[in-house]
Amino acid sequence: MSSLPETTAVGALRSRYDRLAAEGAIVPDPHQAKVVAALDRLLSDLQARPLDNRPGFFTRLFGGGRDEAAPRGLYVYGTVGRGKTMLMDLFLEAAPVEKKRRAHFNDFMADVHDRIGRHRAAVKAGGASGDDPIPPVAKDLAEQAKLLCFDEFSVTDIADAMILSRLFTALFDQGVVLVATSNVAPDDLYREGLNRQLFLPFIGLLKRHVDVLDIGGTQDHRMAKLDRLPVYLAPLGPDAEAQMDEAWAIATEGQRPAPATVDVKGRKIAVPQAAGGAARFQFADLCSQPLAARDYLAIVERFPTIFIDGIPILDAAQRNEAKRLILLVDVLYDRHATLVASAAAEPDDLFKGRPGSTEAFEFARTASRLNEMRSAEWRAAQDEREAH
Repeated sequence: MSSLPETTAVGALRSRYDRLAAEGAIVPDPHQAKVVAALDRLLSDLQARPLDNRPGFFTRLFGGGRDEAAPRGLYVYGTVGRGKTMLMDLFLEAAPVEKKRRAHFNDFMADVHDRIGRHRAAVKAGGASGDDPIPPVAKDLAEQAKLLCFDEFSVTDIADAMILSRLFTALFDQGVVLVATSNVAPDDLYREGLNRQLFLPFIGLLKRHVDVLDIGGTQDHRMAKLDRLPVYLAPLGPDAEAQMDEAWAIATEGQRPAPATVDVKGRKIAVPQAAGGAARFQFADLCSQPLAARDYLAIVERFPTIFIDGIPILDAAQRNEAKRLILLVDVLYDRHATLVASAAAEPDDLFKGRPGSTEAFEFARTASRLNEMRSAEWRAAQDEREAH
């Protein structure tokens, strides 16, 4: 449970932002400044209209509490690397709300589906009643958090899309305030999704309860710094470790790395360290586990910047690990992901299997792709794609 700040004055977030800029921790950005101003206004509203213990819609309807609307939330969208997550985390730290929750949106929805499953099991066992699990699930969620902060709001799963309108209608009726970051505007959520017309009411609901703000700009501050560093470090040793840590600090600037999970068809893949759109793994985390293309795709869709520590020299005895590395690099390459890796050898010397074998032939392509992905031309092309 978070502790409340003693005071939250108007402009508190801007003061914190200016201090970080003066310390050199962040690069001042006028596009970010307008988001800071919007978040400061929300902090002021939260100070004036506290969320904790605010009665829900039905309590107010029947005379059990104040009929006072909750403050409008905020939905901030824009390209990756614009500082959206960093600003949301600064806001969350300052928010004068005891019951607050920060989550990646996909993790939150996985929790919602788990709760729905438990409710249905309880109904079947006679421990709960009601055919519709959404109202009791929303009630429990609202009791646990009156302020929800979502990182990377993105709807790709039809199961999520079909319940969002009803779920958030219930959450907003309970007085929950939403702050979210996303790479897309609300109107572009679930754009190519199956049965999208059934999802459209959620977009209207969202716009009624949040202010929408385009952070603007195209400069990815973190990647601009990262572009100045080597992204394939060999051989392994203290120097490579130090450079990996330096690159990781840049890629996660202004964010707190923490363990995370990626949900793939009900399975959870552990991510040892994650912050915003960056994730860091040991080689064994990705290539010594029984992971497949679907798993790597899910990881890269969630985290477009991947760090891999300790890629070893592989031989015929590590055939499975080699095949997974081949598959992983193919996914990273095809999805134009940013890869930062430390390895025991240069790409062309990573595989010592039998010459002429299938693995040796396939790994030659992997080595070529690793060399291309570390090149200045590849990284410049990534910047160009981001700009468009």
